[in-house]
Amino acid sequence: MAKLRVHGFAVSVDGFGAGAAQDEAHPLGVGGEALMGWAFATRYFHKMFGQEGGETGVDDDLITAGFENVGAWILGRNMFGPVRGPWPDEAWKGWWGDNPPYHVPVFVLTHYPRDSLVMAGGTVFHFVTEGTEVALARAFEAAGGKDVRVGGGVATVRTYLQAGVVDEMHLAVSPVVLGAGEALFAGMDLSALGYRCKTHVFTANAAHVVIGKEDRV
Repeated sequence: MAKLRVHGFAVSVDGFGAGAAQDEAHPLGVGGEALMGWAFATRYFHKMFGQEGGETGVDDDLITAGFENVGAWILGRNMFGPVRGPWPDEAWKGWWGDNPPYHVPVFVLTHYPRDSLVMAGGTVFHFVTEGTEVALARAFEAAGGKDVRVGGGVATVRTYLQAGVVDEMHLAVSPVVLGAGEALFAGMDLSALGYRCKTHVFTANAAHVVIGKEDRV
């Protein structure tokens, strides 16, 4: 059965999934880029951005697995860009250039309507104003039997976790202390929501933990 997945979501050792003061200069907030050091070093990440080299091993295997069997994505608006309020125009087309790394339909949560945006490589951004449940339904329909991946940010992941609909979540706990920012699990009782630790592995760059529920049948 198709799953709703969160994969490669990096958090600091003090539980923040993004730093404070997110803007165009700091997409992950001040200091937040350090959370992704484990991913930046991998061969998959290098290849994604047309670069040579990169490390192989567990970190690379995990980031690669995060793109397997994914038929659609859901993103919060901040994960698409720094624009706030009504869209002033359609000039902003995401953080990733003309060929974003998704290559499938992507459903962006927003309060303000915008026409769908077709990009190179098969990525199509659809802007959903009707809320998280509608975005989820549309994403599973578009995925055609494959999994749906929630890419973030923190508020979006928290919403789906609190609704109990995330089947599996891979966390990369980076050896970074942020001190402030967006806390991923603040006030949330994961145990009461039915989540447990399923696997864990440690590398030089991160502690990888997979939480989830029993597989649905």
